[in-house]
Amino acid sequence: MLREPETDRRVLRTERIEADLVVVGGGMAGVCCAITAARAGVRVALVQDRPVPGGNASSEVRLWIQGATCHGHSNNRWAREGGVLDEILVENTFRNPEGNPVLFDTVLLEKLSEEPNIRLLLNTAAFDVAKRSKDEIASVRAFCSQNSTLYELHAPLFCDASGDGIIGYLSGAAFRMGAEAAEEFGEKFAPSREYGELLGHSIYFYSKDAGRPVKFIPPSFALDDITKIPRFRSFNAQTHGCHLWWIEYGGRLDTVHDTEAIKWELWKVVYGVWNYIKNSGNFPEAENLTLEWVGLIPGKRESRRFEGPYMLRQQDIVEQREHPDAVSYGGWSIDLHPADGVFSELPGCTQWYSRGVYQIPYRCLYSRNIRNLFLAGRIISATHVAFGSTRVMATCAHSAQAVGMAAALCIRDGVKPGDLTSPERMRELQVRLMRAGQYIPGHRLDDPDDLARTASLRASSELVLTGLPGDGDTLPLDRPAALLIPLPAGPVPEFTFTVDATDDTTARVELRASLKPGNHSPDVILETVTVPVRSGRAQSIRACFETALSEARYAFIALAANKALSLHLSGQHLTGVLTVRPRLVQAPQGDIGVETFEIWRPDPRPGGKLPAFRAEPGIALFGAANVTNGVARPTTGPNAWLPEFDDDDPWLELEWNEPQEIRQIDLCFDTDFEHAMATVLVGHPERAMPFCVKDLRIVDEAGRTVAAIRDNHQTRRRIVLSEPAWTRKLRIEDIRANGDCPPALFEVRCYREPVVTVTPRRES
Repeated sequence: MLREPETDRRVLRTERIEADLVVVGGGMAGVCCAITAARAGVRVALVQDRPVPGGNASSEVRLWIQGATCHGHSNNRWAREGGVLDEILVENTFRNPEGNPVLFDTVLLEKLSEEPNIRLLLNTAAFDVAKRSKDEIASVRAFCSQNSTLYELHAPLFCDASGDGIIGYLSGAAFRMGAEAAEEFGEKFAPSREYGELLGHSIYFYSKDAGRPVKFIPPSFALDDITKIPRFRSFNAQTHGCHLWWIEYGGRLDTVHDTEAIKWELWKVVYGVWNYIKNSGNFPEAENLTLEWVGLIPGKRESRRFEGPYMLRQQDIVEQREHPDAVSYGGWSIDLHPADGVFSELPGCTQWYSRGVYQIPYRCLYSRNIRNLFLAGRIISATHVAFGSTRVMATCAHSAQAVGMAAALCIRDGVKPGDLTSPERMRELQVRLMRAGQYIPGHRLDDPDDLARTASLRASSELVLTGLPGDGDTLPLDRPAALLIPLPAGPVPEFTFTVDATDDTTARVELRASLKPGNHSPDVILETVTVPVRSGRAQSIRACFETALSEARYAFIALAANKALSLHLSGQHLTGVLTVRPRLVQAPQGDIGVETFEIWRPDPRPGGKLPAFRAEPGIALFGAANVTNGVARPTTGPNAWLPEFDDDDPWLELEWNEPQEIRQIDLCFDTDFEHAMATVLVGHPERAMPFCVKDLRIVDEAGRTVAAIRDNHQTRRRIVLSEPAWTRKLRIEDIRANGDCPPALFEVRCYREPVVTVTPRRES
C-alpha cells in the first residue's frame, strides 16, 4: 500500500535520458531516421506524441504511403524509395497484402522494438527546449500522459520530425509559413492569395457491409446541407478511406494552432457526408453499410517549413537540377490544393510532374541557424511550391534516412550537421547511404572497401534477350502500347511483333527515347517505321530501324493506336522491361514553369503483360558485371544479372587472384521498384515479388557452404559471418526466384570487416 500525506504541491516523476540523437516525431520520417541512425551505432531517443508510430500512415489517420512512384501516374519508372523505408514497405506487402492499417502499425512497432539502440517513447509530447547557446540546443523536455512521467532528453544532436516543427520553433530556428511570392525564387507556379497559401487537413472514414440493414442517426453537429460541398455529387457508397483525400479543410486558418477547430469542421463534414449517403435515398445500395471507423485526428499536410542553408524550389524539381550534396530524391508531382479545400469550387488539387525524379540536397535537411538541429519530414527547407512535392511520406522518410546516417558521422567525428558539406565528408555520407540501400539519382556506389569490385565475375549464363514467347492473350491497340526496353549503344535491333488484324491495314512503329538519359519519358520520336499488315491472325510486324544510339539507354518501341490490330502478349515477367501505354498529356495553360509532355505508364500486375516479340540481334545487357557497377535498380540500363531462361541451375562466381578475408556479404535483389507498395486500402496481387530471389547458397572455393538464404522476400540481405571466410572464390548457387521468371541480382558486395556501424566517438 502507498499512502502519502497531504502537501502543498508535488512534482512529476522525472527521468533523464542521455542519447546521441533525439528524434522528435514518430511519423515515417522519424521512424526511418531513428532506425538508420541506430543501425549505425547511434543511441537514439525517439519521441512520439501518439500511441503508435507512423504519423499519417498509422491506423489513426490511415493514409497510404506514396512518393516518387506517384501511384504510377508519372513517367518515373522503378522509382520506389530504397533503404529502411523499402524494407518496411516490402515487409508490409509480404505480411499485409490486404492493406490492413492496424497490421501496418505492428510492422513499424516490430522494426523499432528490434533496435537495441532506440529508446521509444510513445504518448510522449515534447513541449520545451533548453539551449546551450543561442545557436545550439542542450535538451528537450517531454511529457508522457500514460505514465505521468516527465522526460529530460539530453544529446549533442536533435532531429525535428514532428510535422509542425515544435523543436525548431521553440529553439528559435528560422521558419516560414505560407507561400512565397513568385518573385522571391522565380517560381512561376507560386499560388495567388485567392488560391491560398496553405494546404489543409483531412479526416478519412471507412465503411463496411454489416450483412443486414443498418440505420444511421447523425449527431447534431453533422453538416446538414450537403450542397455546401460543391463536389457533393462525387460522393458514393463505395468510396472510402484515403480515396476521399479531398475532404480537406483549414487552408485559410493557422494550421498549427487552429488544428482542433479544423478537426471539428472535418468531423461535421464526414458525418454529414455519411448522413447523405445513408439517408438521402440516393444510395439504396448503402442500406447494409455501417460506418466502421472515422479518424480521430486529422492528417496534416502543411504548417511550418524551416530554413536550411538551401531552399529547394520549383526549378530544382522541374529541371531536375543536380546538387553536389544530393542525398535523397523526390518524384511526386508539385501538388498544391485550394485553401478552401472541400468547400472550394476549384478542383481538389493541381498537380504538375517533372519528366523524372529529382535530387534533394543535404543542405535542405538542417537548420541554417541552430547548429545541432536536423530537419526531417515535411518541414525540410523548401519553398511552398517545392513542398507540394517533397511533403509526401515516402519522400519525407527517404530524406530522413540521410539525416540518420549524417547524425552517425557527426557523432563519430564530434562535428555539427553543417560540417558534413565538405567534399570528403559528403562523399563518405553518400557512400554510406548507398551501402544501406539509399538510391541517389545520378550516383553510383564507388565503395573503396568493397572486395567484389576487384573480383573477376563468371556466371552459369547471362541472359541475351532475343524475345519472349506468346501465351495466347492479346491487347487491343485501341491506344498506343510500347515496349520499354534497355538497348545498347549502336544500331537498334530489329523487332518483330505478332498481331491479329481484323482488316488489311498499316502498322506504325515508333522508336522513342527520353531527352535526358535516366528518365523514362517518351519525349523524342527518333524514327518511325510503317509496316503493311494483312487481315488475319498471328501476323508479323517487323520493325527495322536505321537509328544508332550514341549510348546505352532505355527506349520505347511503340506501336501506334490502330483499332484493327491486337498485340500478342507474353506471360513472361522480366526485370527491367515493361509495357507502357499513354495515359494523359501534361499540358499547362500559360507559362507556369512546368513542361508539356506525354505520360506513359504500365498497368500493375496481374495485368501489364509484356508483348511477345523477337529481337535481332539479342540484347546483351543483363551480364554478371552489373552486380558490381554500383547501381541497384534499372536506370539507363537494367543493372542486374539475369541467367538465361533455360538455365535451370544458375550460379554467379566471384574470383580473386589471392585469397581474401571476407566477413560480410551484401546482396540486393529485385523486389520490383516499379510497384509502389501502398500500405493501406490498396491490395497487392503477391506477397513476394516474382523477380525476387527466394533461395540461394554461397560456397567457397573448397565447396564449403559459407551462408544460405531461404524463403527471402526482402530487397537487401546482409550476411555477417561469425568467422571470416578465407577464399579465392565465392559462388552464389542454387538460386531460385519467388515467381516464374529469371532470378535477378542487382548487387553483390564483400567486405573484410562488417560495415554495419559507424563507431561513435563519445565524451566520457
